Amino acid sequence: MLEHSNGILQKWQVPLYLLAVATAASFGLLEPQTATVLDSGINPALALLLFATFLAIPLTRLIGALRNIRFLMAAVLLNFAAVPLVVWLLSRVVAADAELMIGLLLVLLAPCVDYVIVFTRIAGGASHQLLAATPVLMLLQVVMLPIYLSWFAGPALGAVITPEPFAHAFTWLIAVPLVSAMLVQLLARRFRSAEVIENLMDLLMVPLMMLVLFLVVASQVSSVKAEFSRLLAVVPLYVLFLVVMPPVGKGITRIFKLAVPEQRALVFSGATRNSLVVLPLALAMPASLALVPAVVVAQTIIELLGMLVYVKVVPRLLPGSPVQGRSPQT
Repeated sequence: MLEHSNGILQKWQVPLYLLAVATAASFGLLEPQTATVLDSGINPALALLLFATFLAIPLTRLIGALRNIRFLMAAVLLNFAAVPLVVWLLSRVVAADAELMIGLLLVLLAPCVDYVIVFTRIAGGASHQLLAATPVLMLLQVVMLPIYLSWFAGPALGAVITPEPFAHAFTWLIAVPLVSAMLVQLLARRFRSAEVIENLMDLLMVPLMMLVLFLVVASQVSSVKAEFSRLLAVVPLYVLFLVVMPPVGKGITRIFKLAVPEQRALVFSGATRNSLVVLPLALAMPASLALVPAVVVAQTIIELLGMLVYVKVVPRLLPGSPVQGRSPQT
């Protein structure tokens, strides 16, 4: 029964995600006063989603991924050399507007380390490789983000970046769910109750993703609407970033001769950004940069919509045998 239900959810997951986004946008516009409450639920829901995702990655596969130096080098080159070059070029379009430029730089220079793992798994990519690379990507962005911001927007801006939001996100969105998933996997070998948890979380994967999409979009859409006329200038740049990054990522995968699942994972890593983590930094900007949070939020919404396209397009762009998990993926 569980497998049949899970199969139906997996088959219809992308339409269900689109439904969640559309419902969230409508709700957020009709009930903007609920934004604060909905926003407080994003991290717990995301942590639960990542717990379910980590449960689907065998511990032995994760240990093996730590030895894959080629993938790690490719991810670092993509996110901290290729992406900054693309972002710098895009930022020149809005360089005359400091708020738009700084918001765009802040969000596009930081690689995602949370829900990118989920979307990678849906597309048949090597999600375990991304998970293994997470500590390196997180540490490097804490170090490199102030440097790039100083280069691209001025030294005073680079000084506002602090490690606390990154450390908090890594602890509660990566470390705690990962350790919990490892414990359940180990206990499942001896206790039936732990195996039941594994199966239940696998069934809840799609509903949890729908919940995260709903919370993010519904909590942020009203702030985007309030500044929509000015944000129109960065929307095409965010879309262009999503269009440009697959061929850039594909080119780097060829340099390192990665397998197809690793290629897909690398493309997702280059395209997805750490918007949920850098948002607190955006909110801490001075009054003269009050639009920066809305610029970051606009990217979040566009990226989520883009990921729903990516899970269909990337497997076609990089055809081959996907990574096999417990659940069939679309």
